Amino acid sequence: MILGLKIKNILFILIGSAIMSFGLVNFNMQNKLAEGGFTGITLLFYFLFKWDPSYTNLILNIPLFFIGWKLLGRNAFLYTITGTVGVSISLWIFQRYTIEMPLEHDLTLAALFAGAFTGIGLGIIFRFGGTTGGVDIIARLVQKYAGWNMGKTMFLFDACVIAISWFTYLNYKQAMYTLVAVFVGARVIDIIQEGAYSARGAMIISDQNEQIAAKIMAEMDRGVTALKAYGSYTKNEREVLYCVVAKNEIIRLKNLITSVDPHAFVSISVVHDVHGEGFTLDENKMPIGD
Repeated sequence: MILGLKIKNILFILIGSAIMSFGLVNFNMQNKLAEGGFTGITLLFYFLFKWDPSYTNLILNIPLFFIGWKLLGRNAFLYTITGTVGVSISLWIFQRYTIEMPLEHDLTLAALFAGAFTGIGLGIIFRFGGTTGGVDIIARLVQKYAGWNMGKTMFLFDACVIAISWFTYLNYKQAMYTLVAVFVGARVIDIIQEGAYSARGAMIISDQNEQIAAKIMAEMDRGVTALKAYGSYTKNEREVLYCVVAKNEIIRLKNLITSVDPHAFVSISVVHDVHGEGFTLDENKMPIGD
């Protein structure tokens, strides 16, 4: 631990910064594809004035660091500095040791690579508690003082940056492929964020609750919670079972329920994050993977 920070988090934030920067240099910059957020502004300055993104990224974020200290809290702030500085250093390195990948005649592939590398890099950074500064801090400010949700602010900022890029250095083809890259990046970030711990939650209503619960616990080794419920139509009190399983177990769960009660009502929902035994903790309450 360093000042309360985890070495593992710092390491992965730096790895994510390197992955993101590799994509920006070798796919966005080589093929004149824009990007949203402060990263998009650094690319805008690069294509218009040839300003080095590794320097402009730091210069743009320095004023926000002073604001972010109070907004983010100490640990999140230090992780944000790690991510921002990591991106700038990685950009500086990869610009001087580039890998020639001529994809200007296949912008579909360039956009997919750009989105994938940006998404993987940012996803890792976010997952381990960091950010790359910029819009994230601005969005928190707007949320605090104007009441806008962060997603809305970030979307509007990204849209403005891409629109300005379109009117200054992008042609219509590059603008469209930029949107493809941004969309792919957003989806990859979601996947990385959910990671191995994304799951499915099942609400089960049946006259055979005890048998279903016993079978789930015995055959799937998953816990089941019985919730007290009240039927608005029947006016009767009854129990509703709730169970969380991994994504790849949902078919098995459905088959198990049907084998006990073919008429059971089952509602499946996406659980974006789950912590606890069977997911992030083993049977001895120890973190899985540690």
